[in-house]
Amino acid sequence: MNTADMADMADSPVVTGIGVVAPTGIGTETHWQATLAGKSGIGRITRFDATGYPVRLAGQVPGFVAGERLPSRLIPQTDHWTHMGLVATEAALADADVVPSELPEYEMAVVTASSSGGTEFGQREMERLYRKGPSWVGAYQSIAWFYAATTGQVAIRHGMRGPCGVLCCEQAGGLDALGQARRLIRRGARIVVTGGTDASLCPYGLVAQLSSGGLSTVDDPERAYLPFDEAASGYLPGEGGAMLIVENAESARQRGADTVYGAIAGYAAGFDPPPGSDRPPALRRTIERALADAGTAPSEVDVVFADACGTPGGDLAEARAITAVFGPRGVPVTAPKTLTGRLYGGGAALDVATSLLALRDGIIPATVGSSRLAPGCDIDLVLGQPRDGVLRTALVLAHGHGGFTAALVLKK
Repeated sequence: MNTADMADMADSPVVTGIGVVAPTGIGTETHWQATLAGKSGIGRITRFDATGYPVRLAGQVPGFVAGERLPSRLIPQTDHWTHMGLVATEAALADADVVPSELPEYEMAVVTASSSGGTEFGQREMERLYRKGPSWVGAYQSIAWFYAATTGQVAIRHGMRGPCGVLCCEQAGGLDALGQARRLIRRGARIVVTGGTDASLCPYGLVAQLSSGGLSTVDDPERAYLPFDEAASGYLPGEGGAMLIVENAESARQRGADTVYGAIAGYAAGFDPPPGSDRPPALRRTIERALADAGTAPSEVDVVFADACGTPGGDLAEARAITAVFGPRGVPVTAPKTLTGRLYGGGAALDVATSLLALRDGIIPATVGSSRLAPGCDIDLVLGQPRDGVLRTALVLAHGHGGFTAALVLKK
């Protein structure tokens, strides 16, 4: 990025590092190439025997062995979700060429998103409680399940003693975490590690997810998750996510950051009214507020990364909100999460990482699987193959179970 571009971003925090641990691969470029190639990470659940469950497909991170990537003492103290968050953080810091030990510890912050916390760890300890008694429950149960465990472990591991927190907003949490990271940068933090991961592929976690009623029970990996499609039947779960390094643009320039992926130009959050209310869903207004926050007109947006929940009602509501703001087929829309499943606390962070890579390379990844738009979904959904284009502004949308809604504007 040249000096002029950095000057344009002076008031907007920038992303200088990305770390990805996802069903599409471990590593940012591995994930990106798989996404462009339409290489799906969806398959049979292998972390446990899911034969007796109505959902047997999910997005799982291939080849992830925590013991090969983290100190052995951390493994029994933390959940699989935190393992992935720590590995993604290491990758993001390396990508940004940030050495935490060289920076003031109180000027480095950590804000992550979490949806389910340490579900697998918690299930294991509960099994010990019920089968063997209280004395068999490990001491780390008190912290490993907790939603802020990843935030805490990242902060401890890298000596980051600035403001730290966690946002628990289901799928919308990743955007809310980035919104909070922007606030912290504007209030004086130099570096913020942000993003999220999730890992609920265990019996306890899957049963909890089934209660939402949104999961697809279709047993064909190529047909189970088809957002905006006339055959949409719900979504598939997944694990993993992304961590990002956010910093002040001037600070990045002064330290000679090699890469600036883009700026966090606008953000807004909303909450849907309760069922039966005569008030409209929050998404349209949330999009408009995010664009206003960025000083961006709808005509300036080059691509929308959709939430794409995969349920007929949810897809129609999102399509209507997009159309209301941009007009019928007024902007390219994509949902590459069909390759990974919905990653809950990690999903929106991964969408942000993917959208930044799209801005970098001038290419919109396709929505794999969907082929025939459902009635009423009058959007320009990118299907079949990636689409080249001049991309300078991206809008990322997220909607969490219960009504959480968020929108983030990114600029190249």
